[in-house]
Amino acid sequence: MADSERKRRSPRSRQTGAPTIADVAAMAGVSMMTVSRVINAEPKVRQSTRDTVNEAIAKLNYAPNRAARSLAGASQIRIGLLYSNPSEAFLSAFIVGSLEEAGRLDVQIVIQKVEEGEELAAAVERMVAGGVDGVILPPPICESEEVLGVLRQSDIPTVAVATPKEQDGIATILIDDASAAREMTAHLASLGHERIGFILGHPDLAASKDRHEGYRQGLADAGYAYDEALVAQGFFTYRSGLDAAEQLLAQDNPPTAIFASNDDMAAAAVAVAHRRGLDVPGDLTVCGFDDVAMATTIWPELTTIHQPIAAMSRQAVELLATFLRNKRSAEVGEQRIMVDYELVRRQSDAAPRRRPATRVPATV
Repeated sequence: MADSERKRRSPRSRQTGAPTIADVAAMAGVSMMTVSRVINAEPKVRQSTRDTVNEAIAKLNYAPNRAARSLAGASQIRIGLLYSNPSEAFLSAFIVGSLEEAGRLDVQIVIQKVEEGEELAAAVERMVAGGVDGVILPPPICESEEVLGVLRQSDIPTVAVATPKEQDGIATILIDDASAAREMTAHLASLGHERIGFILGHPDLAASKDRHEGYRQGLADAGYAYDEALVAQGFFTYRSGLDAAEQLLAQDNPPTAIFASNDDMAAAAVAVAHRRGLDVPGDLTVCGFDDVAMATTIWPELTTIHQPIAAMSRQAVELLATFLRNKRSAEVGEQRIMVDYELVRRQSDAAPRRRPATRVPATV
């Protein structure tokens, strides 16, 4: 962004009365992240840039957020929650859990969305510049190297939630996605289903790969061969679930059960089945993953894997709060906390019906 464009922006201090890091960045003609690096005395800043930023800080009489809180004697911890999750149901459970735990521990949660078209690095830089003490990342952002790189450089304690991907210096809270998908596939096989369709999650996410692998293992356990024709690509969105279910059910020999990698796509599969005049679960069993609110607000209610989303976000807040309040007694580091999942049976699964014989038109 050109210097002239930065300086044309209206500084936030006109609204709040106090200069902000955005005002400093605008005056210096640099990003807010660069200002943050100068304030924190990080080495990877050119001396000329450092001088320009310090000059702007002096002219504006700017006091960094952390320093201001320290001078004021404030003790409340600020934890950032950065998100771009396409599943509103998943995100709702995640935020509710975070806010509940924050209230219990007297911690402030700063919730920030990655705006449409915004670069991830810019989004996390905005959050860091706002003076957060720690950060919680739900999927899919929790696997973004771009985001994690900025947080590592800023030396901000971070917890990634609901991802099996191991990250240097980042704590993770997760379930065993592969084991859960394997158990669900085994359950469907135990009902008598031999043609079990599967809707994949987003191809870039580690959890999607683990759930797919669990499905394959479940088929092998049941003595079934893996059939690519029974697997359709999804992206964890309802829309992608509609397309995937249509692909699976349009086959000459469609599956008798569909296992979707999340509840949004499972709900979409139910909708497609109904549109095709199929009874769920009489003609088609449909199962999901996550156990978000949607699982019990559609008909029939979904059999699904319960991933304790709210509990995991609460644990993330507690982990960061403990570390930030007493660094000597706890380290966030690269802790890997595995929590339990549960297969929850509801009304969307049943033994397969015997397919009716193909009708032959009567001769005249």
